[in-house]
Amino acid sequence: MEAPSQRPATEAELRQIERFNDTVVPFPDSVTLVELIEAQAARNSARIAVRCDHDAQFGSSTLSYGELNARANQLAHRLRACGVQPGQVVALLVERSFAMIVGVLGILKAGGAYLPLSTENPPERTEYTLRDGGVAVLLVHQNTAEKFKFWGSTLNLDDAELYRGSNANPAHVNTPTDLAYVIYTSGSTGRPKGVMIEHRAVVNRLHWMQRAYGIGADDVILQKTPYHFDVSVWELFWWALEGAQVCLLPPKAERHPLIIVDTIKRHKVTVLHFVPSMLSVFVDYLDGKSDAAISGLNSVRRVFASGEALSVGHVRKFNELWGARTGARLTNLYGPTEATVDVSYFDCPLGSEFDTIPIGKPIDNTRFYIVRGAEQVGIGQDGELLIAGVGLARGYLNNPTLTNERFTDNPVKAGERVYRTGDIARWLADGNVEYLGREDHQVKIRGLRIELGEIESRIREYPGVIECVAITRKYSESVILIIAYLVARGELAVEDLRQYLARHLPDYMVPNHFERLAEMPLTASGKADRKALPEPNLKNRS
Repeated sequence: MEAPSQRPATEAELRQIERFNDTVVPFPDSVTLVELIEAQAARNSARIAVRCDHDAQFGSSTLSYGELNARANQLAHRLRACGVQPGQVVALLVERSFAMIVGVLGILKAGGAYLPLSTENPPERTEYTLRDGGVAVLLVHQNTAEKFKFWGSTLNLDDAELYRGSNANPAHVNTPTDLAYVIYTSGSTGRPKGVMIEHRAVVNRLHWMQRAYGIGADDVILQKTPYHFDVSVWELFWWALEGAQVCLLPPKAERHPLIIVDTIKRHKVTVLHFVPSMLSVFVDYLDGKSDAAISGLNSVRRVFASGEALSVGHVRKFNELWGARTGARLTNLYGPTEATVDVSYFDCPLGSEFDTIPIGKPIDNTRFYIVRGAEQVGIGQDGELLIAGVGLARGYLNNPTLTNERFTDNPVKAGERVYRTGDIARWLADGNVEYLGREDHQVKIRGLRIELGEIESRIREYPGVIECVAITRKYSESVILIIAYLVARGELAVEDLRQYLARHLPDYMVPNHFERLAEMPLTASGKADRKALPEPNLKNRS
């Protein structure tokens, strides 16, 4: 798309943008997640809360609200005995299981903030995250107990001894401005950074979702997003605030359409989420299936997509192969981890007569500013998207420099705090916002946020490497490769480099291909010229 010419907003446009940002809605800002969840547990004690077919640890494939609350309480009392206090970060290293739900709720009830760790991360990355988070208590379960040797206290969530104490609700010790969770994202400097989110921000986000797409006692949310990605937050809590159910997909099954279809059919799932690239894979799987086969998806009312740009092609394919056959509707969500999961929404049109899929309008108590320098640009003009409102993170854990760089005073409204997204966007005349790309080298692949600078920093540390530039190449809706262009001294054993990176980076950040260059192309200012990099030779992929 050709970028429009730049011009500041007129007075009339500024008034119109102010109307677009009129999102003030009352929400329960005097309570925490724990208080809201406990209210539902008291109201629905005998109702099923969690379904998990693949976990028999508690002797059943379900937990009622009462059972879940009791186990979380018993864990919370134990955590308090370990010294957990408000604002203290407690980590989990678990797979998708009853232990995951009990662990998250137990940490919150104890007054702490939960830090979810990927079971796939290399030990060096896990160690960095734990030390940076100041973690003194780590929760594991049977499947992960041997994955990492922790220097502090380790509690095994599958240990029956944890559940022998009081099952009464612990006294509330948190306020709405206490931390609820810390999620680490890729960092451009070579180290991941921990985003700190408070209870108040999560409550607002969930209150908006319920107001816009209300669920009730008959709804079942499929929890399929790995819990160390922030999309999981609404999957983990929304149902618990509304007396609905959650169904836990088996670990790693989020990439297996057959298992997803079977789970939806068996448990009458009504709401679920896909990253756009995986949505494309899923609807491709549905292509050619009979109406009888598709009928297993009849329970699904709403599909949410986020984590990557949702294209016109994605939506048309969804409408044709899924929505038109069952009535399911698709909604596009957008938001950075630093603003509590999602900050905008767009209900995708039916049929195929549309040309763009915007990221939509700001959610409750959220405001957008699209700026160049210290001025808002006119409607239809492109600029950097700034976010203000209740959902903004407290900042980055132990990183005040980066916090002050990304969370700043609003250049167009003094005294208002904003998060600078680095995303390029523009207002549309109807109040929706269209996403146009990134200012920097951050990318998302299957919803996984990747700072290419972190990959480059690691590769440059490898002996013999002089320079490195990492890019992505998109070959189809579901095939996106990370290519690392290298300048190195003498021979370079690519497999040794790959193994080195696997010890320091998550597997999804290890480049798919390494391309050797005699020298790095440079711009006139002496920086690496990414546009001049040659097409990679994938025939001999290394």
